[in-house]
Amino acid sequence: MTNPKPFKVPSDLSLGKTVEYETSYNPSLLQAVPRSLSRDTLSLSAEALPFQGCDIWTGYELSWLNSKGKPCVAILECRVPVTSPSLIESKSFKLYLNSFNQSKFDDAEAVKDALTRDLSACAGEVVDVVIILPDAFNTLGMEELSGQVIDDLDITVTSYSPDSGLLTTENQDVAETVVSHLLKSNCLITNQPDWASIQIRYSGKQINHASLLKYLIGFRQHNEFHEQCVERIFCDIMSQCKPEKLTVFARYTRRGGLDINPFRSNYETAGLNTRSARQ
Repeated sequence: MTNPKPFKVPSDLSLGKTVEYETSYNPSLLQAVPRSLSRDTLSLSAEALPFQGCDIWTGYELSWLNSKGKPCVAILECRVPVTSPSLIESKSFKLYLNSFNQSKFDDAEAVKDALTRDLSACAGEVVDVVIILPDAFNTLGMEELSGQVIDDLDITVTSYSPDSGLLTTENQDVAETVVSHLLKSNCLITNQPDWASIQIRYSGKQINHASLLKYLIGFRQHNEFHEQCVERIFCDIMSQCKPEKLTVFARYTRRGGLDINPFRSNYETAGLNTRSARQ
């Protein structure tokens, strides 16, 4: 996986195009991107994925009108399972959420039902949706990813494209969690930067921290969606370092009121969605 193979991007996506913002509820705005587009380049089969997990989305700009026309606001959390045939394209998600702005719903439960139905139809599998109302905002904490931060290592970087060949291991067996705040990739279509902190938890031969940091920085000029980058990182580490257990979790900074947090693991499930300071 030293040189990621390109794949054809659907031409009908709204991403990178000028669009009109709709303020009346319109589920047809949602657009799906087949996960197979990038998984085929990683030789991943939908029937035998090496990981479990989900894409955790947080939407900070959810609003609608109640039955009397009064605006309501909330924070949205949804989890799209990795087994879904498609991921949800982020700009279309934003356009879809905007279509709630001038639309009337009886209550928050009706909004949740609409979101669950529409997002599940787009992804091709049931999406778990939670709506957090303002009286619960103060329960939402902020927390940094736990683990040893490796960003202060004194390294020389010469490549800004993913190169799995950079990854090396040491002789000793360990169980550890490492964190980097230096992950950056670019949008597959618009080339706009995507910023993230990443947590890698594993057990097995110790991964050389300097080699791991160089590898992660190698995504700096790489163009892929958030979910695809995390799956590439998971597969490269499994292939090159062969850990017994592995979790890769990235928290991307928000864009257009949405953040995306892909979680991939071969032994554990995603926990609470607690945002970091950068988000």
